[in-house]
Amino acid sequence: MANDGSVPGGPVLSVLGEFVVDLLPVPSAGAGPEGTAPQYVARPGGNALNVAVAAGRLGAPVRLLARLGTGPLASSLRRHAELSGVDLQGLVAAAEPVSLAVVGLGPDGSADYGFHVLGAADWQWTDEELDRVHGDRTGILHVGSISSWTPPGGEAIARLVERLSGRVLISLDPNIRPMLADGPVGASLGNSAAAVHRRLDRLVAHADVVKVSAEDLAWLEPGDGDLDDAARRWASRGPGLVLLTDGGAPLRIARPGRPVLSLAPPPVAVVDTVGAGDTLAAGLLTDLLVEGVSTRPALDALTDERLLGILDDALLVAALNCTRVGADPPTRTEVAEHRRAAG
Repeated sequence: MANDGSVPGGPVLSVLGEFVVDLLPVPSAGAGPEGTAPQYVARPGGNALNVAVAAGRLGAPVRLLARLGTGPLASSLRRHAELSGVDLQGLVAAAEPVSLAVVGLGPDGSADYGFHVLGAADWQWTDEELDRVHGDRTGILHVGSISSWTPPGGEAIARLVERLSGRVLISLDPNIRPMLADGPVGASLGNSAAAVHRRLDRLVAHADVVKVSAEDLAWLEPGDGDLDDAARRWASRGPGLVLLTDGGAPLRIARPGRPVLSLAPPPVAVVDTVGAGDTLAAGLLTDLLVEGVSTRPALDALTDERLLGILDDALLVAALNCTRVGADPPTRTEVAEHRRAAG
């Protein structure tokens, strides 16, 4: 992990997306005498909050652009970001409720989600709000997840991406949640498979960096199991860098006109994988900012050797997140301590 090279008044990482309260199960607490009262702990989450917090803990100058809804859990979301050094001047105080996700964990720590998000604050962005809060120091803009493909706010996000395209580095993570992207629940939010594909196509056309998972592709491109080919294909759509994650399998790295590279994550004792992809993105974007890579030409000029070094650091950051409950990314000091202990 590179040293924090941020300069006061210099470019910042702006992260645009949703707040979500994750209700995580507490298996050790049991479910009552009849097994009908499982216990959960409420933890701050959501793609944008996770990325911003992870970047803040790594020392990046990071600004969170989010609509903070109402309810008793809203204050903990704000405090979580604040404690990690995230600039909160990009928050909008919203009248709508905070989003809620009920998380189920598989035997391997993988997460499944049930969402309570209808009418939530996160999907209501307007052009005026975004113009007011995005600031003039953005070097990298990261967008994605549910807010980027859910109306009406997704349209305002797409227009901001289009306005900033070519001026800053644009990062995108589709982070598909199938039950919200299609079917009855998706329809209640104004989503359908065709509409979500169309909205993501619009964003990919302007993205410089895309992080997409094998799970995303299973929904976006069902039946195509060749992940190397998928990585190459996505890199041919316009981005200068595509990262394709596949759980604990090696990360695939694709750049236009170059061979697909791979990088294995470090072995760790996995508690759960909540926030792993978000932490990976934060590690990458933090080091790109430190390296001065905040434009497409700078990204294209980055050598594969240097890029692999940056991604090796980002994979470690994501792996350490997986050793803890929920999205709880490490600090820069913790990453350095792990490297020293590993020899």
